[in-house]
Amino acid sequence: MLQRRFIGIDVCKARLDVAFRPGGDALTVSNDARGIARLLKIVKSAEPECIVLEATGGFELRLLEELSANSAPVVLVNPRQVRQFARASGRLAKTDTIDAAVLAHFAEVMQPSERLLPDAKTRELRALLSRRRQLVEMITAETNRRTHALELVRQGIAVTIRCLRRQVAILDRKLAAFIQQTPVWQRKAELLRTTPGVGPITSATLIAQLPELGTLNRKQIAALVGVAPFNRDSGIMRGQRRIWGGRSQVRTVLYMCTVAALGRNPVIHAFYQRLRAAGKPGHVALVACMHKLIIILNAMLNQGTSWSPPLLANQV
Repeated sequence: MLQRRFIGIDVCKARLDVAFRPGGDALTVSNDARGIARLLKIVKSAEPECIVLEATGGFELRLLEELSANSAPVVLVNPRQVRQFARASGRLAKTDTIDAAVLAHFAEVMQPSERLLPDAKTRELRALLSRRRQLVEMITAETNRRTHALELVRQGIAVTIRCLRRQVAILDRKLAAFIQQTPVWQRKAELLRTTPGVGPITSATLIAQLPELGTLNRKQIAALVGVAPFNRDSGIMRGQRRIWGGRSQVRTVLYMCTVAALGRNPVIHAFYQRLRAAGKPGHVALVACMHKLIIILNAMLNQGTSWSPPLLANQV
């Protein structure tokens, strides 16, 4: 058992497929309390260097919490990375057993860095934000349906929209109260919201989904969000630089925040106009503004200062 140093776990609703490397052993347990308890005993005896599992829509959370609580070296990875790794290693077929073996191989070859599971309060804050996002998406869907619906059903759709908006308002109050309960979060929110264009949802999302804000340098935070342009060069060819990867939920909220900042934030507005005057396309200028804004916010939290363009001029 001591040679089973890397473990891959493919998670689905009903079961957990587990693969070990080196050795190629495999087993399957149920994705419930009994199955997870059995798996924990096996993990403890194997003493692995790394355990890898994919994000699978929430089915992995219980296992992830149990492994973390038992100090197991578990890493949650992006499924896209694993599929690219599988194709690169010649595995084109896809089954739960194969996926577990690929995850174990990924753990052995890539040895991804272990990341701590967010604490309970952060997970609760993320859950509130996730629910709010779902409600907003439902409002958008219902609004689009009402546009093309027959008069016979429009009234019912309108009632649904009003109900959903009331739920969003209730969640907004819960989010504000939740952040006020934690002094560190309250201070961060107060600093972030001094920035023109940054509202309560943006600040809450940054606190929940980007806890590294204020602790990294400008290049690291831009890459983490996914607004850092990467080169696409080969030989004498110089391709257009493009953003890649990052945290999509943070980037989506940052995009909406930047659009609002174009009309409210004189620094971001002037920067956008300067880029457009230089011939940059609108979408390129907007991404550059997102990049600039997240660097400013990072510097503000790092220095513990509120919005002040003169003081932040040397940071961007």
